[in-house]
Parts: sequence; structure tokens; C-alpha cells
Amino acid sequence: MQKTAKLALADGSVFTGTAFGADGEVHGEVVFNTSMTGYQEILTDPSYCGQIVTMTYPQIGNYGIVPEDVESGGISLQGFIVRELCEIPSNYRSTQTLDEYLKAAGVIGLQGIDTRALVRKIRTSGAMTGVLSTTDLDDESLVKKAQSSPQLVGQDLVSKVIPEAASEWNEALHPLAHSSSTHSFSGKNIATLSEEDLAA
Repeated sequence: MQKTAKLALADGSVFTGTAFGADGEVHGEVVFNTSMTGYQEILTDPSYCGQIVTMTYPQIGNYGIVPEDVESGGISLQGFIVRELCEIPSNYRSTQTLDEYLKAAGVIGLQGIDTRALVRKIRTSGAMTGVLSTTDLDDESLVKKAQSSPQLVGQDLVSKVIPEAASEWNEALHPLAHSSSTHSFSGKNIATLSEEDLAA
């Protein structure tokens, strides 16, 4: 059964769609990203801390979630908005759907809204605070919450995303990369392509 979710902006706009991922309510700065791929990298990019990210590409989730492709230790953004969620990904490396991934991480997703209208509004007016909710569906209440939500300016976001300890990256190349020659220097892997590889 599909569950309703709403996004309310500080300017009084309300967008109603279908929830995916986790249930709950969050506030944050509503922004957009125009990438056609790389949604997993966007989700785990610490620079999106405190923000509700809207994807402009019409369908997101088509290649699922690959654990090796994360950018950090987890999801830092507040919420995730797409036009259409792909529920059946096609990728032999995928271990989860986007819906399952967000649910496990406690992140609210919203789909089925007019993302073009939302992006135009943000592009014209600039990033603004918003509230994304699956629990409170009263428009007036949500708008008031959005208007009273704190701005990102002045917040100490670095302390929320900085790792507790340093880590080393020594992971080997993916098996597909071994179709070219691979060399190891001081524990770091470097792949080189021959002229034959480039001509193929």
C-alpha cells in the first residue's frame, strides 16, 4: 500500500506525492541536483548534510545500490526527492533497491511530484527551507514548520559528518578493471590502458 508524503516550502508551496524509504518528518534546505546517474554517490556525499535533495532526472534507482560505491560512511542528507522511483533495478552488482537502502538508513523519500516545477521554483527563488513529512499531512501546519525551520547558515555541519578516525584506502580494483594491465605501488592500485585497449 502506497503512503502519502508531503513537502512544504517556506514560501507556502506544498507538493504531495508518495513516500518511499523511511517514515517520519525532517526539515532542511531544499536543493536540486541535475546528474543523470550517481544518485548513490550523492546520497553519501557529506556536502549535502542538512539538505533535502531533489533529482531532476525523471527516473532514479534503476541500477540499485552497490555497497562499494558509497562516498562516505553513510547518508548525510535529510531527505531525497525524485519524479519516479525505479522499484526493480537492473545491475548484477546491486544488493538493495533504493527504497530498501533509504529505509535501512532512516531517510525519507518522496516520489510522484512535479520535480520540474519544484526545481524552477528553487532556481528562481534560491534554496529555501522545507519540511518533508509522512506523518503530518496538514498543509498549513507543514508550511509553518518550514517557515520556522533554521537556516543552514551558521550551523556547524562539519562536526556532523567528519569521521571519528582516519582510514586508509587499500581496496583492490574491481575484477572488470583487470582487463587492462594493473600495477601496485605502495599499496595503491593503478590501472593503465594499452594502445590496443584504447583502439578496441
